[in-house]
Amino acid sequence: MLIGHAFEEGVLHLSLPGDLALTSRSAADLEAQALALAHRPRLVRVQLSTADPSPASLSVLSRVRRFCENVRIPLTVVGPAPAPVAVAAAPHQE
Repeated sequence: MLIGHAFEEGVLHLSLPGDLALTSRSAADLEAQALALAHRPRLVRVQLSTADPSPASLSVLSRVRRFCENVRIPLTVVGPAPAPVAVAAAPHQE
């Protein structure tokens, strides 16, 4: 599979690679459509894995948006997950 996915509480979560190659664009689009048709979600959520996605990744996002619009499934798009932040423990005071 080219795209990651999970289905939770009626939401289809798709993870779109930011470095998708042009030659993989159609396959990724077909995967996303097949997942949406199989799960019949109430919402599709696409997460981009990078702040600077490739043209092919943006093309897949556009195709998924058009598909969702045609079958009347709301779509949300989010950017890359923030890096975890290390939290230092507070010094013990008595």
